[in-house]
Amino acid sequence: MKEIELALAQVPLFALLPQSELEQLASVLRQVEVAPGTILFSEGEYGEHFYVILAGQLEVVKAMGTPDEKLAAVRGPGDFIGEMSLLNQDGLRTASVRAASQARLFGMTRADFDALLHRQPQLAYEMVQVLSARLKTSQDNTIRDLHEKNRQLRQAYEELKAAQAQIIEKEKMERELQVAHNIQMSLLPRKLPIMPRFDFGARIVPMTSVGGDMYDFIPLGDDLLGIAIGDVSGHGVPAALFMALTIALLRAEACRGSSPSQVLRGVNRQLINLNGEGMFVTMLYGVLNRSTGDFCYVRAGHDQPILYTADGTLIEPDLKGGLLLGLFYDPMVYEQTVTLSPGSTLLLYTDGVTEAADTQADMFGEERLKEAVRLHCRASAQTVCERTLEAVTAYTGAVPQRDDITLVCIKADEPSHD
Repeated sequence: MKEIELALAQVPLFALLPQSELEQLASVLRQVEVAPGTILFSEGEYGEHFYVILAGQLEVVKAMGTPDEKLAAVRGPGDFIGEMSLLNQDGLRTASVRAASQARLFGMTRADFDALLHRQPQLAYEMVQVLSARLKTSQDNTIRDLHEKNRQLRQAYEELKAAQAQIIEKEKMERELQVAHNIQMSLLPRKLPIMPRFDFGARIVPMTSVGGDMYDFIPLGDDLLGIAIGDVSGHGVPAALFMALTIALLRAEACRGSSPSQVLRGVNRQLINLNGEGMFVTMLYGVLNRSTGDFCYVRAGHDQPILYTADGTLIEPDLKGGLLLGLFYDPMVYEQTVTLSPGSTLLLYTDGVTEAADTQADMFGEERLKEAVRLHCRASAQTVCERTLEAVTAYTGAVPQRDDITLVCIKADEPSHD
């Protein structure tokens, strides 16, 4: 009993009580041992006990076990807890209390608590001072929390505004890219040419909304048709603009009636004068003669065309080529001629076809392309383009397209058996 009296005398709340009162308290208080993690009482339940902490630490928790759980305070030796339910009219606990460590408490019943306040009314004043200090601390914490939440809300608002601006800018850019795509597609032939004895097909798939690949059919008279395919360096809007410039120059030069080599030299001269960014173009341009079936063409750094005869024989043209357009003042270009005999198939393509890669980074390659054309060379020119594109897509699978793809097919009609 004497030990309890000494312990009570060390509690600030009881420090001014007379010895007789300490002896009285020692006779009615119940010592309680609490293990770490123990819930001493829960918020909202009816309270019957008031506790004084002798050793250890207890956590005062609001909304325990919910997403809004919050640690309101930590009480240690000399503090008291559970008083609010004994002072409130409804007697309900205003928070939960959980042991943060091994703790030793003195517990007092509601009846003993009321009797103590009647005997020692000045104790109520001491408790009010403690509760007032706690209230101030709680208010300060609440204000700090509000300031922090306001700061977070302001930050979230600024981030939301920035995200909204980015979304608006992205939507604007997407609309502009769609317009650019429509303009670029309008520069390409709106429909395939119609020429007796020949069938034509074409397919272009930009890597992005706009790209640097191009093809063109340029009428040069009743029996002559200019045919071009090209690939501008780079991707996106810069390549698309350079492509549009190249198409305009090509059409202007081709309509002069010059030879294919003179046409590309003329385009090259203009590109060098207008090219301030060091861009370049690979191109194959040729003139198809309806009467003879001859296709006279030149290559400026572009891939060699693929030619199959009616019986499926692959014709390997001369590998002579030429330098890229837009970089050198007088590039060497060599004219070559292949004859499209009845039933033959000629395919022009950009390197986005052969360099398309699968999941192992292996490229589609020229041999697979030749086989794809061979399998469908008896079909229409447009079907050859579509089936070849399907073969490339099937080969790459889920791998994103990494370059523009363009195909142009020219077929000489099968011989008549009338």
